[in-house]
Amino acid sequence: MAIGLYIHIPFCLKKCAYCDFCSFPAVDPETRAGYLSSLCEEIRSYRTEPEEEIDTVFFGGGTPSLLTPNELRGIFCAIRESFRITDGAEITIESNPKTLTREKLRFYREIGINRLSIGLQSADPAELRLLGRVHNFEDFRSGFLLAREAGFSQINVDLIYAVPGQSKESFLRTLAKVTALSPEHISCYSLILEEGTPLYAQKDALVFPTEDEEYEIYLAAVAFLKEKGYRHYEISNYALPGSECRHNLHYWRDEEYIGVGMAAHSYYRGKRYGNVETFAGYADRFGSAHRKAEDSLGREDAFEYAMLRLRLSEGMSLSEYEATFGREFAAGKRDRLRFYQEGGYLILKDGRLAMTDRGFYVSNAILSDLL
Repeated sequence: MAIGLYIHIPFCLKKCAYCDFCSFPAVDPETRAGYLSSLCEEIRSYRTEPEEEIDTVFFGGGTPSLLTPNELRGIFCAIRESFRITDGAEITIESNPKTLTREKLRFYREIGINRLSIGLQSADPAELRLLGRVHNFEDFRSGFLLAREAGFSQINVDLIYAVPGQSKESFLRTLAKVTALSPEHISCYSLILEEGTPLYAQKDALVFPTEDEEYEIYLAAVAFLKEKGYRHYEISNYALPGSECRHNLHYWRDEEYIGVGMAAHSYYRGKRYGNVETFAGYADRFGSAHRKAEDSLGREDAFEYAMLRLRLSEGMSLSEYEATFGREFAAGKRDRLRFYQEGGYLILKDGRLAMTDRGFYVSNAILSDLL
């Protein structure tokens, strides 16, 4: 079976106010060149005979669209030397609207990138300022139209809701502006306050939506996007039919993937491991030596197994769960399982258990109760 390849590019224009990802602005040229050299060596460390097949490649970050054509060309050379990219593979690059140009987008298409993910987050100027974004909606709109002109037929737009000062109406205005452009895929993530970020430091001075208000925003978004033809196929993701993110489906279906670059994680040949999270550590120990085994994960426990599969609207096969763990799902808690079904949080059909839109919103709490 073909697997996915994730490539972490930690460079960014500016650290956003909410971001605790492994990303760094203003990286000096020497560090940048050293990182990319180590990245290519790590990719080559996976060369096998016969070549491993990959059917998705995902450039994430950070801001991968900061890469120059020569830098990106070098990474693709390493990929093609080490793997066989299947026909029709999905190849995605994340981008900041401020970095997109006609020339860059044309180059992406020439080199084989066929899916673009644009980080808009909001169409509201005040919300963008609060989030620390460096672009405005017109930057996004311009980049989106240039991408269409360059031939991109698969575009994702990332959005954030539950932003301080945001209302249901303001988020629906953002969705209306975005869907007017008809992207194939939309991701809507709830803002999470991470300790150590600028937004976390301001939390006592900001007015966040209440739990009930956040839930209203979520339900309104689900209804709005369904009306526009988007299928709510994963907790935070919506797609026009046939435009689901194939790379992320590898994760959610517990299929194998390789992650390269600092802080990247892999599930490969039955083992899970992650990479170090500093430039120095990564550059000094590229390849298998810098990987930190996550033996404690080993074979997924029941909670993680169910959590991954129930992220998807397709749900989980109860017979496969029983075969894997040697017991029924929610054994001894059939009354609680029935409670969630009758409450409209879970549905059981043809031997598959799945979350409803209501269930998605509180999925971890439901699983904690059942397992």
